[in-house]
Amino acid sequence: MTMSASSRAVLTCGCLLLTLCKGAMADVSVSIRGVVLAPPPCIINGESTLNVPFGDDLMTTRIDGVSYKRVVPYTVTCGPQPSNDMRLILQGGGAGFDSTLLSTSNSNLGVKLLINGVSWKLNSSVNFTYPTLPKMEAVLVRNLDSTLSGGAFSATATLVLAPQ
Repeated sequence: MTMSASSRAVLTCGCLLLTLCKGAMADVSVSIRGVVLAPPPCIINGESTLNVPFGDDLMTTRIDGVSYKRVVPYTVTCGPQPSNDMRLILQGGGAGFDSTLLSTSNSNLGVKLLINGVSWKLNSSVNFTYPTLPKMEAVLVRNLDSTLSGGAFSATATLVLAPQ
């Protein structure tokens, strides 16, 4: 086997180093220092409450899970991130008549949330790549086994943004 002069020098030095270290053991402390920086937080809707107004002229008989669909207007603002792969998590309590719907103050009325046109189950997440936000919508659903009474209603959920 033919070696270049530089290859032989490395081999020779490596053998010499092994020979010298073979006879003596030494302990050396290693100090490792650094600063871990968390990415700047993302802000949902300017840290304001998201309001989805359905209006005050809803007909109980027309609440069918299709009519009265509203876009949920939200924004997300993030600083530089190590990754733009994010997920939205929808946290909330389920309606008594259908646990996949967000409960409201009216026990016979729920809110179905949709992400990009597909039903979004409560307490589940959806992945997306920032800054392209998924389209979020809300639609009212009534309990078909009961009579829906008229009156004001409200619902509350929490939207959480996290890295994937």
